[in-house]
Amino acid sequence: MSDLEAAAETVTVGLVARAVEPGAGEADSHTHESACLNCGQELAGEYCHSCGQHAHVHRTISAWWHDFLHSVLHLDGKFWRTVPMLAWHPGKLTRRYARGQRARFVSPLALFLFTVFLMFALFSVVWPNMGDLGVSRTVEQGLKAEQETLRELEAKRAQTRDPAQAVKIDEKIAEARENVELLADLQKRGVTNASFASDSEDVQGDAIFKAAYKKAKQNPELLVYKLQANAYKYSWALIPISIPFVWILFLHRRRYRREFGAYDHLVFVTYSIAFISLTLIAAVLLSKLGLFGDLLGIAFLLVPPMHMYRQLRGAYSLSRFSAGWRTLALMIFTSIALSLFAALLLMLGLLG
Repeated sequence: MSDLEAAAETVTVGLVARAVEPGAGEADSHTHESACLNCGQELAGEYCHSCGQHAHVHRTISAWWHDFLHSVLHLDGKFWRTVPMLAWHPGKLTRRYARGQRARFVSPLALFLFTVFLMFALFSVVWPNMGDLGVSRTVEQGLKAEQETLRELEAKRAQTRDPAQAVKIDEKIAEARENVELLADLQKRGVTNASFASDSEDVQGDAIFKAAYKKAKQNPELLVYKLQANAYKYSWALIPISIPFVWILFLHRRRYRREFGAYDHLVFVTYSIAFISLTLIAAVLLSKLGLFGDLLGIAFLLVPPMHMYRQLRGAYSLSRFSAGWRTLALMIFTSIALSLFAALLLMLGLLG
């Protein structure tokens, strides 16, 4: 994705968040009409009490751009009330929103959409070739490795007298030759990087997954692209994956099950993921600016559990001890949820 496309993605996300989170309870001094321009109802305030449209409708280019920038950058001012509270008083924010205080704050879903999509847009700008980050080798290196594997297999085949073993080695030789031809072809076409697996003996599963694996080997760059695209498109899946784990934390306490339902857990999880996304955004920006160095990595490891502790304690009115052990459990559950999400992305990438 180019820088321009990434910027467009960010702008689009701002508009999506604005669409999900319409204005509510916000002040605006531009009220000039006596009747609603949408339904004709007599106005008694800044919004029509019949259809909800704002009393004043802009009809100039400059006003349109003002609304555009305001939607992207300000989210009607609620963004700047929500984010500081999410950072310093996450439990209070979660509890207040779940209990019905909606007009002052950005909804969990709108904030989740904005932060997650902004995070992926930032990643595409900072790392335009994310497929090369720690998961790939150059085609030249892959070709040399496959040629060495082929030579070893051929030498082993020459020494083998067992017919059954010879058949297995012949199969590996045929696949190694196919890999060599594929990489040689990539090199001729000028491809310099590709994620390439050489240990075909590790592949297990039925015919569908074997076919998917073979397809991924033939076009590894496409697989990496699919993983990136699916992580962007299916980031919302982290929410339903995570909610059962939060529910388990209160399974043994009947009072908490009575007082806090699935909706409370939904608000908790969505705000929590939004905060983690904001933390990642801040970490990437500070890292690119060369600030804090090693301290930045330490802070990134400490901030999420501290935030979880504060959010748990405030949202569910827990004691220090209860919030502490639940935080440790939630950290483990978070690792499991992320593993499930990663497995989902890999499956979609292989079978898509």
